[in-house]
Amino acid sequence: MMRVALHTRLKPGAEAAYEAAHREVPPELVAAIRAAGAHRWTIWRSGLDLFHVVECDDYARLLGELAELPVNVAWQARMAELLDVVHDYGAAGADAGLPVAWEL
Repeated sequence: MMRVALHTRLKPGAEAAYEAAHREVPPELVAAIRAAGAHRWTIWRSGLDLFHVVECDDYARLLGELAELPVNVAWQARMAELLDVVHDYGAAGADAGLPVAWEL
């Protein structure tokens, strides 16, 4: 299993809308994320900064399976309205994880 850490950033003033959207993630999207090999996806927010930890079988495969999926395309369009730094579902996104600085 892989664990990938990501950083995205909200547009100023988008905090409440972002949190509201994540209370209503479409069940079809959740099912697709799980079917693509994700076991857990946690997002923490500090001000405008968002930190994600994705635990999955294969992160590149996860992105590839979700990239063109209509429910994910719609979700990413919604997120793009709220984010200054978005999650990259292209080929470069598979290498966009944060490097580990220290681990216990």
